[in-house]
Amino acid sequence: MKSESAAAQEALPDALPLGLAPRLAVLGAVLLWGGSFSAMRTALADLHPWSVMWIRMLIALVCVLPMYRTVDVSMYRKGDWKLLLPAVILQPCLYFWCESAALGLTTSAQAGVISASVPLLVAVGAWMTLREPLSMRTVAALLVSLAGVAVLSFAGEATEAAPSPLLGNGLELMAMVCAAANMILIRFLGRRYGAWTLTVMQVVTGCVFFSPGAMYLLELPAGTFDTQLVLILLFLGAGVTLGAFSLYNWAITRMPAGTASAHINLIPVVAVVCGFLFLGETMSPVQLAAAGVVLVSVLMTQRG
Repeated sequence: MKSESAAAQEALPDALPLGLAPRLAVLGAVLLWGGSFSAMRTALADLHPWSVMWIRMLIALVCVLPMYRTVDVSMYRKGDWKLLLPAVILQPCLYFWCESAALGLTTSAQAGVISASVPLLVAVGAWMTLREPLSMRTVAALLVSLAGVAVLSFAGEATEAAPSPLLGNGLELMAMVCAAANMILIRFLGRRYGAWTLTVMQVVTGCVFFSPGAMYLLELPAGTFDTQLVLILLFLGAGVTLGAFSLYNWAITRMPAGTASAHINLIPVVAVVCGFLFLGETMSPVQLAAAGVVLVSVLMTQRG
């Protein structure tokens, strides 16, 4: 029996140029992730972070239940749990734990800019574990990026909407470290497990991990779940938690980890635009300059 990953590879349309389908999948994931920062901050205005995450995971789980037969674990080998367990704990558990806490302390625009650090973190991780080449330019870009994140954080002023940008940006950076480590593990696991199977594992683990969030729902006043909040939660659960991760997991098993993560450069752009349009967020000139430094540091590593 062919593995799910191999079958999916053969199922790609012949008319689609080699490499285009994974890039389109990554682009779709990036657009969903970029929009999720503003959506998450809006949801956190009414719900506890753990409640938001549990509902997100529950919605995603409900979506995958009718397709449970498509989950293929026949390729499991003894000892795989040593990679599977940290992969699903890093993301979605620790990743969303840090990010949900971060978005309650800083703006979605700043958090989106910090997400640009992922390609550099993945490049270093891929060099350490996958033997993918790492140039001195990438190392220098990582240092410049971290400096930009530091300036972005220290230049942030506490407001009612962002009471502690320094702590919030630090938590967001930790979330990005978890995401980068997860991407490296997915590259290993994608050799035998299909992207859909890995995504379902993440959803089930996240649903269990964030289940204490259900308790906070009992304390909510009547009328909390209006139409806007319901639509936001559906977007976060079905569109981001399930859709974005499915697209990205599928793509990252078909291209180098560094190439896949480089597309994340677009997340800050989408996050800042959404934060401005929907939340009225702004950044000071110093923060805008720091954000530019972060983006330039990532572009330093790109070729062609």
